Amino acid sequence: MKEIIGRTFEIEKLNQIVKSEKSEFVALYGRRRVGKTFLVREYFKNNFAFYLTGIKDATLKEQLYNFSNSYENSFKKELKQTPINWQQAFNELSKTLGKSKAKKKVIFIDELPWLATPKSNFLNALNYFWNHWASNRNDIILIVCGSAASWMINKIVKNTGGLHNRITEKIKINPFTLKETELFIKHKNIVLNRHQIIELQMIYGGIPYYLESLKNGKSLAQNIDETCFSKSGLLYDEFENLYASLFNNHEIHVKVIEALSKKNSGLNRDELLKLTKINDGGSFTKILEELEESGFIRKYTYFGKSKRDSLFQLIDFYSLFYFNFLKSNQQENYWTTNIDNPKHRAWSGYSFELLCLMHENQIKKALGIGGVQANVSSWKSKNTDQNVQIDLLFDRRDQVITICEMKFSINTFTIDKNYAQNLRNKLAVFRQETQTRSAVHLALVTTYGTLENENYFDLVQNNISMESLFV
Repeated sequence: MKEIIGRTFEIEKLNQIVKSEKSEFVALYGRRRVGKTFLVREYFKNNFAFYLTGIKDATLKEQLYNFSNSYENSFKKELKQTPINWQQAFNELSKTLGKSKAKKKVIFIDELPWLATPKSNFLNALNYFWNHWASNRNDIILIVCGSAASWMINKIVKNTGGLHNRITEKIKINPFTLKETELFIKHKNIVLNRHQIIELQMIYGGIPYYLESLKNGKSLAQNIDETCFSKSGLLYDEFENLYASLFNNHEIHVKVIEALSKKNSGLNRDELLKLTKINDGGSFTKILEELEESGFIRKYTYFGKSKRDSLFQLIDFYSLFYFNFLKSNQQENYWTTNIDNPKHRAWSGYSFELLCLMHENQIKKALGIGGVQANVSSWKSKNTDQNVQIDLLFDRRDQVITICEMKFSINTFTIDKNYAQNLRNKLAVFRQETQTRSAVHLALVTTYGTLENENYFDLVQNNISMESLFV
């Protein structure tokens, strides 16, 4: 068995589920390639009472035949005949499991959305199986899993039919944090410093399946070229596969992602509709919800604004990397030969800001406010001539607003005269427009820290290096 890297929170939840004195119905979800199936299989060491995985685009007859094969593999005996529907299949399953003397009977149903197609009647059968048999016992752990996060939430977690409020635990599997990515590559005996791990995170997004492709003995740039820019590389054509595997009519979802890739700070609903030329209505709302639930975009509002002013921002690192470098590039050794060009610098600067947003809890801890209630947001000046924007701020309960400036650099960062003036202007505009009564502190989040020169002492209250992001 392979070792589970990280996933401390998820493992603790599974520990609690195993110790439960009642039957448990667990919904486990997360984006494609994030390691959902791996976590469940390795945690339980493949010791399932029954294990079934759906087949993409299979007919009902094919799925039921697949059930029969899974039944035979699990119980080492054949069914008299392949079930003609899911009600019959679950009836056979409950009869056989009822004879088992195992203390805990773990049922793992993977890729549930591929099984529960509209006319399959799978969810009704699952509902009956749980409500009329499994929930009346104290020895069943039913785990259902799927990569289509929005489907899992709408059809299972928020089900308004027979499965309403039946889920006892839900576990969302997120991409690795920087700390988990570092643990993963150390486990693979790959040597990278933390600056390189950050760049790796800004491309692979902490997706374990992508990280598995890294090869020992090669530089980070060589690994990226081989994985992303070589025509035989794992991620060369991953983009289309990624969205096609998650969404029906995925071309529309890709239109939204491409539009968002052109505006780092995000777009509002009207701007998205204009750029994508998609018709407004419930279907567009559903597309945005699906992308958000699956972890590709986030919906947020600027500091001091209402929800009707919400913006949508692309936060999937691989998708951002794809539109910046992969979509129109045919050069196989691109990354090795273009490490420090202007496009690379612009991308890395923004991606580092996004990475900091994904590690806001680590930044709070570094600021010493881990236990202080704080609203996290962004802010933009209403005066377009000023063009002042703050990507991360903490509006703290202790009457302090901490404004974070994030800078990606290969050396210790220096606040020169021009940047110091830029910071003074930004702080002044923020105070003037927001009319805040809170004290305004400035924190610099950089890779190798900030040189403590005259400008530093004049402006900066907190200096956070990349080390703080790895906790």
